[in-house]
Amino acid sequence: MRPENQSSVSEFLLLGLPILPEHQGMFFALFLGMYLTTVLGNLLIILLIRLDSHLHTPMYFFLSHLAFTDVSFSSVTVPKMLMNMLIQHLSIPYEGCISQVYFFILFADLDSFLITSMAYDRYVAICHPLQYTTIMSQRICVMLVAGSWVIACACALLHTLLLARLSFCAEHTIPHFFCDLDALLKLSCSDTSLNQLVVFTVGLTAIMLPFLCILVSYGRIGVSILRGPSASNICKALSTCGSHLSVVTLYYGAIIGLYFLPSPNNSNDNNIIASLMYTVVTPMLNPFIYSLRNKDMKGALRKLLNKKAYSSN
Repeated sequence: MRPENQSSVSEFLLLGLPILPEHQGMFFALFLGMYLTTVLGNLLIILLIRLDSHLHTPMYFFLSHLAFTDVSFSSVTVPKMLMNMLIQHLSIPYEGCISQVYFFILFADLDSFLITSMAYDRYVAICHPLQYTTIMSQRICVMLVAGSWVIACACALLHTLLLARLSFCAEHTIPHFFCDLDALLKLSCSDTSLNQLVVFTVGLTAIMLPFLCILVSYGRIGVSILRGPSASNICKALSTCGSHLSVVTLYYGAIIGLYFLPSPNNSNDNNIIASLMYTVVTPMLNPFIYSLRNKDMKGALRKLLNKKAYSSN
């Protein structure tokens, strides 16, 4: 018998969000507004950190990279989703789909590693304040960010290379608003056991290991506060960690709800909603969380606005 053609699929069809046609315009405006808020809010954070010398600290160094990652993470999926909603162009080329998988995994893992680095920074700031500048030196901060990029790129490349070797025969409809790795594996007519193993081991490690490190960091912070449970210590911990804890709760809450608490009814719709939470909602809320709860960011914004007003007069 002649071997079958490896992959005759040149494009995939993205079914998009489970929205009625008459509601498409309303949701398009909603998600466009959320995406623009994400981009402008995170770029404003990066600008403030770059311009204000008081924000040249390890915490804001990590925050600027997290803001860039959030913009990139949303930009991987949301523009294509908006275009599909606007002009009903549901197709995406095979190469574009594979590229989307790569960048989605890259920025998802990078988000996880950066949030973990920020948790370690908060642990050192509260539990070892006298050694903070020594431990969190510029060299260590750069190494943590560079290491996050290297590991995230390696994980994304591994998943993508294993995906590219699969065959896709007849079915090429993806019931999602982006090229989700799990959905593509279900469409393949090849043996995906190796892919599933890598998703379980590498994917679980890249998400859950950082989450455990965050839990350990905040566990030690909690122990440190309980040793001297004064009102000043509690207020300091809340002001130092409150914003970061909010981001951790949003990011990992959506992921745990999606991958570890599956719903038997309408599971695909629930998966899409959970995916929207950590690809659209969480990156949009991060600028508000860090700016509204942080007096340094609000002070930097006031100085920037005052400088603009003074220069315009």
